[in-house]
Amino acid sequence: MGKLKKHLGKYVDPRTDFGIKFYFGREENKILLIEFLNSLFEGEKVIADLKYKTVEHDGDQQDMRRVVFDLHCVGSDGEVFIVEFQQLFQEFFKDRAVFYTSRLINKQLARGKKGNDYCLPEVYFVGILEFNMDKGEGTALSRKTDRPYFYDVALCDKHTHEVFYDKLGYKLVSLPVFNKRPEELETIMDQWLYLLKHLSTMDKLPSFLDKRIFDRMFAIGEVGRLKEEDLMSYEASLKQRRDAESVYNSALRSGHAAGLAVGKAEGLAKGKAEGLAKGLAEGKAEGLAEGKAEGLAEGARKNAIETAKAMKKDGLTIEQIVKFTKLTVEEIEKL
Repeated sequence: MGKLKKHLGKYVDPRTDFGIKFYFGREENKILLIEFLNSLFEGEKVIADLKYKTVEHDGDQQDMRRVVFDLHCVGSDGEVFIVEFQQLFQEFFKDRAVFYTSRLINKQLARGKKGNDYCLPEVYFVGILEFNMDKGEGTALSRKTDRPYFYDVALCDKHTHEVFYDKLGYKLVSLPVFNKRPEELETIMDQWLYLLKHLSTMDKLPSFLDKRIFDRMFAIGEVGRLKEEDLMSYEASLKQRRDAESVYNSALRSGHAAGLAVGKAEGLAKGKAEGLAKGLAEGKAEGLAEGKAEGLAEGARKNAIETAKAMKKDGLTIEQIVKFTKLTVEEIEKL
């Protein structure tokens, strides 16, 4: 295996845009998506077959937002599945999930149709997440469940906890929160999540994974067997993933450093102000503190602008850049 392929690893990483569509988005490999979805539904429903549908959906009106799914398919019983892979934390991810399902539900009724026939198909949003869903809202481990990495969401009665509407659901898995060791894998879902998280570092199918289900994953996933165009696409997708992680981590470090500097400056200013001799004019103390604060703010802003430029160059969305840098949409669009 050449130097490039060693750099890429032995198996295609499913935690890339190319990887998730390579394993789950191709007609010849759809059995993998069927098995994965069945592991999440755990017998609640059994998916026998899938048909892939268009992933691009325009709004009914010109000014309505266009949406593009990672994967969109319909089951043999007419149920609809949206499958999304999200690498970086997105503050409004829940909003986007609801928006996506709402768009598909809205498409089910023909325009101009009269009467009270509102019978709709089942619609499910499946999310594979590379971040903690509870970021900014506590920790996932505080959830009162033995599976903090799995969100199984439906419309329920808040008093009885009974399902109110059983044709809309959200099944989300947070890979960073899934930390089970091989000997702790109890279900097929456990095995799938372990594989999605660790496949890129494996060199063969381990004995603790069900060979009947995962053998094809290893058979098709070898980087050395990829066609030239697929290899180029995978390399680009892997680079994009690593660059995005690098930019995100840099933004986190910059934000932490800026916060630490501001905190120290405020504490120092307060301490000095309290220790100043009574004869020192109050105006001088306030002016000094204000000047330092303005200087720190300007430095933090310059750092945010440079970070935003790098993130924009690497193809991150405006929403992601806003989240990381705290700049406005208008400021980012002008860069």
